[in-house]
Amino acid sequence: MNFIALDLGTSFIKGAIIDVDAGRSGHIRRVPFPDPIPGLPPLVCEIDPFAILAATRELIAALAPHAPDCQGIVMCGQMQGLVLTDERAVPLSNYISWRDQRAVMAHPSGAGTYFDHLMTRIAPHERQRTGNEWKPSLPACALFWLAAQNQLPRAAAIPATLSDFVVANLCGVPPTIEATNASVHGVLDLETGDWHRAVIANLGLTALRFPELRRAGDIVGWLELNGKRVPCYTPLGDQPTALVGALLREGELSLNISTGSQVALLTPRLAFADCQTRPFFDGKFLNIITHIPAGRSLSALVNLLTEVTRAAEPDAWEYIVRAAEQVRATDLRVNLAFFAGACGDHGAIENIREDTLTVGHLFRAAFENMAENYFACAQRLSPERAWERIVFSGGLAQKIVLLRRLIAEKFAVPTRVCPTTEDTLLGLTLLARVFSRMSESVETAIAETQRKT
Repeated sequence: MNFIALDLGTSFIKGAIIDVDAGRSGHIRRVPFPDPIPGLPPLVCEIDPFAILAATRELIAALAPHAPDCQGIVMCGQMQGLVLTDERAVPLSNYISWRDQRAVMAHPSGAGTYFDHLMTRIAPHERQRTGNEWKPSLPACALFWLAAQNQLPRAAAIPATLSDFVVANLCGVPPTIEATNASVHGVLDLETGDWHRAVIANLGLTALRFPELRRAGDIVGWLELNGKRVPCYTPLGDQPTALVGALLREGELSLNISTGSQVALLTPRLAFADCQTRPFFDGKFLNIITHIPAGRSLSALVNLLTEVTRAAEPDAWEYIVRAAEQVRATDLRVNLAFFAGACGDHGAIENIREDTLTVGHLFRAAFENMAENYFACAQRLSPERAWERIVFSGGLAQKIVLLRRLIAEKFAVPTRVCPTTEDTLLGLTLLARVFSRMSESVETAIAETQRKT
């Protein structure tokens, strides 16, 4: 049973043919995600929605000949962006990316930013019920700015996620939304599973028509493909989809380490903690901390070291990891919080001596700092340490054995590595098994896959 899987990422739109029976993907193709529109004001990041649609259609057309018996299309995509549309999914705005930061523009009152003013309108208990995830990149923040600027469309507009906008156009239906995407709009009430109408009103967004909420596995429309009608399933958030691909189960702590990084823990029911909370699948939830220093901060160190020579080797990382492996211990201290995030916004390199100011000591100290950060964030998620094993995913975690070893030593629990570098595609494959009723639940699909491997 073959499906077409699509992942609308920030750098690429990725597609593949997934074999749901065998649990694998093939014919993987990528097309570049369209660049942001040039010449926009600082902090504004928008992309032409028609260019995104064209790139997606191009990818589907390239994949279709490899799946003449395609049984469905499953999709996930970048979270926290939006397109305003009408009920026919005709765009009324550009795609406002999750990278958009207009909410931190100075408020015309002269006191603080638009985001500061927004936060005064949301009570602490409302912040918790909407997931404790309020930050300037949320769609609700961009919508608040548009409302303040009188730039919302005159007609009742639907704020759609990117993937919901795309699938609605493919099928010619109004945009709808599933909980993993709806939660990062910022105004989903996790306790009721419906939009938080009071928060929407407090932000001045009642003129908008928030999309109909769907369940994972719902068919939202049909696409003519290879001479037949193929069902398109409601799109899902890429982050929880990737965790399905990492085969995450209860009792396991997810460490996804790439350009950015996240610590996440599954909970069988809604349980708020000192972190963000998001819906998962099978009625479960994720407690999660994001924006933990990782690849972006390490790249800042690499750029510093290679600024003059741009590395003596073709791959600076090979030299760096080898040098760090040779350092058995160091008292050099590195704080990787070079960018604002879960661990602060002021990094440091401390306790420098002539003999420790080397690549090996510097990156060993950086990796040790990462291990300390993950342990501190994990304890915020679960002070009782409700995990039995760590699951590593993401490019850095899969590439750097020393980093995994230092983290394992810090946590003192068993670890495993995500079985694939294509975690979103594996996640979509397992979800397609559930949607096609080959597996009764996501948990079952994960267990079946683990038995095969």
